[in-house]
Amino acid sequence: MFERIREKLEILADAAKYDVSCSSSGSNRKNHNKGLGDAEGTGICHTYTEDGRCVSLLKILLTNHCIYDCAFCVSRRSNDIKRAAFTVDEVVELTMNFYRRNYIEGLFLSSGIFKDGDYTMERLLRIVKKLRVEEKFNGYIHLKTIPGASPELLHEAGLYADRMSINLEMPTESGLKLLAPEKSHEDVKKPLEQIRKSIVQFMDEKAVIKNTPKFVPAGQSTQMVIGATPESDKDIMHTANAFYKNFSLKRVYYSGYIPISNDTRLPIIGSQPPLIRENRLYQTDWLMRFYGFNVEEILNDANPNLDVDIDPKLSWALRNLDQFPVDVNSADYNMILRIPGIGVTSALKIVQARKFGRLHKDQLKKIGISFNRARHFIRYADSPIQLRDFEAGHIKGVILSESSSKYLKTPANQLSLF
Repeated sequence: MFERIREKLEILADAAKYDVSCSSSGSNRKNHNKGLGDAEGTGICHTYTEDGRCVSLLKILLTNHCIYDCAFCVSRRSNDIKRAAFTVDEVVELTMNFYRRNYIEGLFLSSGIFKDGDYTMERLLRIVKKLRVEEKFNGYIHLKTIPGASPELLHEAGLYADRMSINLEMPTESGLKLLAPEKSHEDVKKPLEQIRKSIVQFMDEKAVIKNTPKFVPAGQSTQMVIGATPESDKDIMHTANAFYKNFSLKRVYYSGYIPISNDTRLPIIGSQPPLIRENRLYQTDWLMRFYGFNVEEILNDANPNLDVDIDPKLSWALRNLDQFPVDVNSADYNMILRIPGIGVTSALKIVQARKFGRLHKDQLKKIGISFNRARHFIRYADSPIQLRDFEAGHIKGVILSESSSKYLKTPANQLSLF
């Protein structure tokens, strides 16, 4: 029996590695009933949280059987791979045993779809309900929403999960129809909207009734596969922006396409996923969520794709030199955030420090900004020259020559892929 469980774990954990949307930040579930685990004290996933903690997670599929035949998915119906499925009790026992051995801090549970959405979602619900109610497990649980599942099942699942997510798959409807004609974006939007409304409802009730139960306290997320279809970076980020606004998502994840089949509809990109492009998309996402950038400022008809050799913030600054140099001793916080080489923490420190006097070069370095990059775009108390003496191409060349970024060491034949 043990060997069979181990074989299932190898198959279904390997199949789950393609799903990157497993962030745990945002939950505050406490251990209040003398059970096991606590999602507040530590994050629960094998990734880095927003505050820098590296945390672990049992990340598995309930099954890799699937009724769909999505060309980009390793678990697609037509793929000749080993198939396996856990029972409800097996997932519960694995989670509890791994937690007791301090291997994990929580569970990320997804599944291929067998029979239909309700049949699969009902089994996922039974697992999380048994963990919470019978095993008194208070650790973090990230549960995948199954497209086509009934509203009743989704609502009940939200009472036990910390975060729920459903994959958008492709950035555009046309891309999805090309590689997964049996699916549509509407199948994703409906459950996202239902969960969004329920989160708002429970928060409103919590303001009036103190013992209102938690409902998906860490919010929702989604994931897009990047590079399998020909969308531009503009298409991708405009889709992400719309989903952030319409469904109040906590995160959108961008997963570089990994070649897993010889389907002629899929691009030939060698053996490596487009990791540089994926990284630039995450940087753009960060600018939209934390730096006050509008997506149209970064990506538009004139600039439909991100630069490979420089980050999107620097790229924007070089296209808008008329807004620089910025005087760090007088500019408002929002403008300081737009200076390349200055992050959120450094911008806050600058605003606080200048209350006690004008800032000089040495003080800015001590604050922690990337001075070699920022110096081209700022004025400070002892500035030697002004920015307008230089052109964008010259500034870019200087910054690249001084950079030690690992992305700039990528061979030219790989850069051409993007």
